[in-house]
Amino acid sequence: MTPTERRASGSLATIFAARMLGLFLVLPVFALEAARYPGGNDPALVGMAMGIYGLTQGILQIPFGLASDRFGRKRVIILGLLLFAAGSFLAAAAGSIMGLIIGRSLQGAGAVSAAVTALLADQTRDSVRTKAMALVGGSIGLMFALSLILAPALAARIGLNGLFMVTGAMALACIGVVAWWVPPEPLQHKNLPRGKLSEVLGHTPLLRLDVGVFVLHAAQLAMWIAIPALLVKAGLPKAQHWHVYLPAVLASFVVMGATLFPLERRGYLRAVFLASIGIVMLVQVGLLLVAGAPSMLALGLLLFVFFCGFNVLEASQPSMVSRIAPAHARGGALGVYNTLQSLGLFAGGAVGGWLTKNVGAEGLFAVNAGLMLLWLVVAWPMRAPRRDRSAQEALADEAQAT
Repeated sequence: MTPTERRASGSLATIFAARMLGLFLVLPVFALEAARYPGGNDPALVGMAMGIYGLTQGILQIPFGLASDRFGRKRVIILGLLLFAAGSFLAAAAGSIMGLIIGRSLQGAGAVSAAVTALLADQTRDSVRTKAMALVGGSIGLMFALSLILAPALAARIGLNGLFMVTGAMALACIGVVAWWVPPEPLQHKNLPRGKLSEVLGHTPLLRLDVGVFVLHAAQLAMWIAIPALLVKAGLPKAQHWHVYLPAVLASFVVMGATLFPLERRGYLRAVFLASIGIVMLVQVGLLLVAGAPSMLALGLLLFVFFCGFNVLEASQPSMVSRIAPAHARGGALGVYNTLQSLGLFAGGAVGGWLTKNVGAEGLFAVNAGLMLLWLVVAWPMRAPRRDRSAQEALADEAQAT
């Protein structure tokens, strides 16, 4: 990477990490803490307060992505962070479960994921873009594991409203990162023609990736409805679940770095991508087989293998979207992609809960395995995007050499 690419990757990954840490800190303790609010004894309202964030994210990702194509990435990112911060502070001041619902919905209105990933794509060459996207994806996984350690201790000290205050403060700090650390937007992006949503929705290779991100995140969230209970059944108390999650996540990053990037440079991106889908599918089959009598060793190994496949897919999919999409419609393409990601999380939570209640963990993992098989069939005809050696890339290589 050139110095500018390292700066762009580090700064934008920091924005993602800070924003996602704020969200993840709330989730492990939300249901218990929300029960103390007026109306918090209604599980339906508590579930609405948790899920409304994903719903508003899903609705607004495409408008924010298209707006970033038209008005500039940084302006849209700052606007989204302001909305996210306002929602956080509103939730911190809430005195009832309805107040939490309103605050969480306003948090979700700050749908900046598409604009952030589009800006990262604008500022990196094809040859290093997967690595840059991996920094973002890795930061999300790391923040998830870190939140499992920090959330219970912080909630005991400052409560749910205090966690929302921390989340809002992180969003405001991210505005400073956008203004002073993120490199300026490339001038050639500002001169491109305005993209149209129809260009994105009629693009078959992009639609394959959109289906994939929906299935991946639906399966991921659904399996996490059952995994904690399996760990408890295997003899691990809830407070120690991070002893399994954190090593699995960290070790999977090492595996990803040693496999994905070298193999992509050698032209094996398609093979690695399809193999990763198959790996996640086989993990679901493995969980199905051990769900009746889970052991710590089996669950730990399966989660490690899951994160190996998941992290490769998280890094490679947005990179491929940014490389396949027309440059003038990149924000719109990533907006659709992130919308399907949010809707996948929403569907995974809703359908996963229903499956666990009605057919048990075994039925849940069987459905997940079927979904991954369906995705593998849809993704099979895909081709890895060609590297476009543009003038920007040639100049960047020359600058790096000097």
